[in-house]
This record gives sequence, structure tokens and C-alpha cells, in this order.
Amino acid sequence: MHEDGNGDGRRGKSGMPGGGLDQPEFLDLERELTVLFRRARAKQGEMAREVHPDLESAAYGLLVRLGEAGRQRATELAAYIGVGKATMSRQLRALEDLGLVAREPDPADGRAWLVHLTEEGRGRVAKVREARRARYVAQMSHWDRGEVAELARLLNQLNRGMEK
Repeated sequence: MHEDGNGDGRRGKSGMPGGGLDQPEFLDLERELTVLFRRARAKQGEMAREVHPDLESAAYGLLVRLGEAGRQRATELAAYIGVGKATMSRQLRALEDLGLVAREPDPADGRAWLVHLTEEGRGRVAKVREARRARYVAQMSHWDRGEVAELARLLNQLNRGMEK
């Protein structure tokens, strides 16, 4: 049995000794995720500039979402990204000005608009994503492919858990 720091073996609300807060594996997890997120934010800015020199870092994820999900309403995009309607409108206007997205009337609701990547936007995003995957391949070339698959599976499990 894994005991908590005071050795009494009491379990907290999480069912783990000490509630899990002082457990070394969760301290390690918190530290490593902090490093990963910091690096991801920095890389997102680089990738945004690779798509277009004037692209805001935060808008890169929006382009990726449109590339994966296809045409969507601005309200759906705002909910997925986790921003308000005003922020989404501003980002979409900037992306339209750069020629990366376009809007069209929603055939299901004439009052609404669907947003989609333009051919230019699709091409630029695909090029940056391909380069990013190539970097992953190079950086993880010494990993067993099963380990890479397991990491992807675990990250997916973590992401699904964070949605709740």
C-alpha cells in the first residue's frame, strides 16, 4: 500500500492517501504538464506566424479546428475554443482580412453564418501541421512506436477527462 507523507495511510476524498495532493506522482504530473503547456504556448505562436506573419497565436487553434471539423457557426467555434462571442467575432474578422477564412449563409438558418477555411487557409494550415508532425517524428525517433501510441492514448484520456 502506498502511504501518504505522514505514514498513517488515511485516504482523502479522492480515495488516495492525503487526497492525492501531496503524492509524488501528482507533483511530477503537475510539473511536467506545466512545462508541456508552456512549451505548447510558445510553439503555437511560432506556428501561427508560420501560417501568416500577422496571425495572432490564439487564432491558430481556431484554424486547426476549422480544418478538422469543417464549416461551423461562430457560436459553435466560440464554445469549442472557450471564448465569448465578441472575441470570436474579432478573431474571425482578422482571419477574414488575412484571407484564411470566409463566411457563408447557413442554409439551415438564414440569419446565421457558417465559417470555413479558404483554399489559402487550408493550404497554409496543412503545411504547418505537416511540419509540426515531422518535428515530432524527429524528436521521438528513438521512441518505440507503441510508446508513441500509448502516449497519444493517455493524452486523449486526459483530454476527455478535462472536458467533464
